[in-house]
Amino acid sequence: MNGIIQRLRQLPIELIFWVASIIAILLIDPDSSAHFSLCPLDNLGIEWCPGCGLGRSMNLLARGRFAESWAMHPIGLLAYVVILSRIWQLIKNLKQTHNYG
Repeated sequence: MNGIIQRLRQLPIELIFWVASIIAILLIDPDSSAHFSLCPLDNLGIEWCPGCGLGRSMNLLARGRFAESWAMHPIGLLAYVVILSRIWQLIKNLKQTHNYG
């Protein structure tokens, strides 16, 4: 157990954040009318936000609903590419610095 905890402490916080964000995106219900929002503009009552719908768009994309994903937010696919490439880069860097392979 202590070995597992030690390994987790060696992981970069950014890697944990991005993996957790992908998991959270996959767990949301894109068809729900009411959802929790971290958007500061939405919390202030401002209806327009350039990022609104991005998480739901990414969820729809993961479910294979491409047209609905594009309609929700056209940058959903680009967001996946950016996040997954960053996760890959962090894992690659971790492997090089800790000699994992």
